Amino acid sequence: MTLRTAILPFPIFPEQASTLAPRTDHLLYYLLAVSGLMTVAIAGLVVFFAIRYRRRPGNEIASQVHGSNRIEIAWTALPLVLFMVMYAWGAGVYFWAYTPPHDALEVTGIGKQWMWKFQHLSGQREIDELHVPVGRPVRVLLTSQDVIHSFYVPAFRVKQDAIPGRYSEVWFEATAAGTYHLFCAEYCGTLHSGMIGSVVAMEPAAFERWLAGGATMLPAQRGEKLFQDLGCNTCHRSDALARCPELSGLFGHPVQLASGQTLVADEAYIRESILDPGTKITAGYENIMPTFKGLVTEEGMLDLIAYVRSLSPAAKAERGP
Repeated sequence: MTLRTAILPFPIFPEQASTLAPRTDHLLYYLLAVSGLMTVAIAGLVVFFAIRYRRRPGNEIASQVHGSNRIEIAWTALPLVLFMVMYAWGAGVYFWAYTPPHDALEVTGIGKQWMWKFQHLSGQREIDELHVPVGRPVRVLLTSQDVIHSFYVPAFRVKQDAIPGRYSEVWFEATAAGTYHLFCAEYCGTLHSGMIGSVVAMEPAAFERWLAGGATMLPAQRGEKLFQDLGCNTCHRSDALARCPELSGLFGHPVQLASGQTLVADEAYIRESILDPGTKITAGYENIMPTFKGLVTEEGMLDLIAYVRSLSPAAKAERGP
């Protein structure tokens, strides 16, 4: 029995099932305590002063009261300290919550009216259900196929918008096996209330067994096939006939642009280069690549990104010989 159920017969907060949940809840408890203390103190002083200095016979003319520097410094410094603790604590939780570990399990998620579609790098695809291992960080790369959706798992204390035409990410680490509610927390149309799913946290051994069963073609393999079907390999090549940048080792590395700007080739850069290739031209190359806007679905886009990512030395090292 927890403190929550010991006091009331029903839970006030969702259960804690991730490493982020207790951090978030402890900060919330502090905010509630400080807010409650301030409310009681201010209300109490208002009542006290109203009674103590009320108008009554013999005390009808107000007299000048000279202030105390010590009291003024105290009521300024004490709230400042309390609020700076809020700021520092909240900033620490925020940066921790939005910095996924480098060894996190990668999953892609697409929100669409009115379902969630997930895909693991090993090929498994899921609809309105996401299987994850307990005790391992999971990074979900999110986007939307139509309108703004919001990935929300109350038990994990995570919430992140999925936005059309952009990528966002959220990460979590489940601490207890079980099935947890997944909601869309952004109104997305007439059937918004029905856009619900579940996150199934499994023990590592059980998750590996689930992962090994029913695997389909890897996203990188589908991306390579789509890459060839679109004719991208006729220009993106490593020989003397290449007219576009070589993609091997591109992902995650700096790219020098014709404008003089340098950026890192991440998911957003690759997406933009496919849909709007004239926006950022790689130094030393001409603006000859056509746009594939309307020709590649969101699933296809994620497959292409997985293929480009698989060409990096780190991905090749993970696959082995």
